Amino acid sequence: MGHNEISVLNINLFQSGAKHSDFYFNSIKDHLLRSHKHIEKPHRHDFYACIFFTKGKGTHEIDFRRYDVSVGSLFFMSPGQVHSWQLSDDADGFIFFHSQGFFDLHYVNQKLREYPFFSSVQYPRKLQLVENNFAEFSNLFVKIGNENASSALLSENLILSLISQLYIKAVRLFSEEKIIGIHNTNTSYIQHYQHFEELLELNFIKEKSAFQYAEWMNLTTKHLNRITQTVVQKTVSEIITDRTILEAKRMLIYLDESLVDIAFRLGYEEYSYFVRVFRKKTGQTPSAFVKEHKH
Repeated sequence: MGHNEISVLNINLFQSGAKHSDFYFNSIKDHLLRSHKHIEKPHRHDFYACIFFTKGKGTHEIDFRRYDVSVGSLFFMSPGQVHSWQLSDDADGFIFFHSQGFFDLHYVNQKLREYPFFSSVQYPRKLQLVENNFAEFSNLFVKIGNENASSALLSENLILSLISQLYIKAVRLFSEEKIIGIHNTNTSYIQHYQHFEELLELNFIKEKSAFQYAEWMNLTTKHLNRITQTVVQKTVSEIITDRTILEAKRMLIYLDESLVDIAFRLGYEEYSYFVRVFRKKTGQTPSAFVKEHKH
């Protein structure tokens, strides 16, 4: 898989004498000052990131979806996602990153993929907070920052507990916004859907047949389609194509390889077929997409 050739920012790039090797916390203002050279171009991270704006405005593009940034914008990003932003000079707030291991070591039974804003490619990455919620989340970020700066006993444990609270509260707010069919869908559908997305992440390059995914899950294709239609209003095949095209976009931006090689890497034997699929999904050819995004 071609992930290694893509410019990946490792968490250590941002660490200078940080206490926890798998955790980073900063104000957005200071983060932009220190690491600006890493973040004006689109790039992908190898860690989980949470970014909260208390001042400023702008745009934040995550996996080629553009979100507006304003006071109270809260963003979640998972490893492998591509992002870039344009922010006003007065932008400020809080940002933290952590590795998968940092969280998993302490929470054996609570997995990051239980949070849909980390596990699902289909899920939006932004919450817009107002009033009470704004105050509550600001408070959590301040506590995480204070704890990160302190040398008190068990500070890592407390940081994790605060992060966990933040994620749980975010899931609740997302579900109140009725983001995708998750609010009124039975839990077995949600579990099946999550299982399907896990299988998809591992196999979409080699396997693009809806039938095969259903078979791996011991379901009929019809039943799996009913699940995906209920949860995200898309067929299994649409989701497989969406995921492949997202990876295509990531590769087109990052890999200095011919379009033909990229198509082949994505499991398309015929370049012309890849172009047809890409165009149908995005409304433009791969070469037009590259022209627009590679500055």
